[in-house]
Amino acid sequence: MTRTISINADTFPLRQAFAIARGTKVRAEPISVEIYENGVRGHGEALPYPRYGETVETVTATIDQLRGVLADGLSRDDLQTALQPGAARCALDCALWDLEAKTTGKPVWQLAGLSAPHAITTAFTIVLDGADTMARAAHGAAGFPLLKIKLGSSEGVLADITRLREIRKARPDAQLIVDANEGWRVEDLARYAELLGAYDVRFFEQPVAAREQDGLSDIDLPFCADESVHETRDLDTLPAAYSWVNVKLDKAGGFTEALEMVRTAKSRNLQVMIGCMVASSLSMAPAHLLAQLADLADLDGPLWLSEDRDPGLMYSGSSIAPPPADLWG
Repeated sequence: MTRTISINADTFPLRQAFAIARGTKVRAEPISVEIYENGVRGHGEALPYPRYGETVETVTATIDQLRGVLADGLSRDDLQTALQPGAARCALDCALWDLEAKTTGKPVWQLAGLSAPHAITTAFTIVLDGADTMARAAHGAAGFPLLKIKLGSSEGVLADITRLREIRKARPDAQLIVDANEGWRVEDLARYAELLGAYDVRFFEQPVAAREQDGLSDIDLPFCADESVHETRDLDTLPAAYSWVNVKLDKAGGFTEALEMVRTAKSRNLQVMIGCMVASSLSMAPAHLLAQLADLADLDGPLWLSEDRDPGLMYSGSSIAPPPADLWG
């Protein structure tokens, strides 16, 4: 076996600023990995997660430390114990799946025991801004039946309720999910729960930090865990207040662990959304396969890029076609 490994730090400018409760970004900076073996290339991508101390430099260094064992044939199974969940393992894991698919001539969905993929519907994100601006953005996203509303502003829950009210007026037809990115306090959420419940929100994603989440059990609203659950074992301690989980490959550390998470969550009667970071179609392709098993998908990351990879995923409004073989898998 002869393998070589290439690590690239990529930059994709965004079409517009992407603002959430924790800050604003104007570019996506994923890490991509290429593993070459006997003339075949496996490709994977992941986005460093600043919320957990990851940077382009730390993720690159972590991957680089495994260059020798990867060249010697490190398996996908061994990778799960060689690295902790996160972007470095995600990029490598996805590259190894792609390499196996291209080497064997079998697509990843067959290798993973999944059904043949079909087109999926994605949510579209309305980023945090003033109420009027967010309402205009929601109105402009008329082709998307599911909107993900970023809230959790420093102005507090009442100001966010104003945003939500204006968005609902602009899009009475849309399904809404709300993501506060840990931006609220549990006491404020409890105080305004009745007002928040008036806008027919499908669920509120990670409204408070994990240290406060036990208080969610006393609040009569539907909740989805994101920052509170990274890998399968985190499901064991997930508070009962969460009826949904957001599974992201970047958090889980790749397709292997994310697939196990989805299957375990579904076996425990949890509903699953497959989420993403703002990244290219190379990140979305394995997530698209996972979305075949999920209840919702939030895979609009490439729509925020000024220019995607070529080839990329094919978006038609809110519908995403299965990934082409020369992209991934």
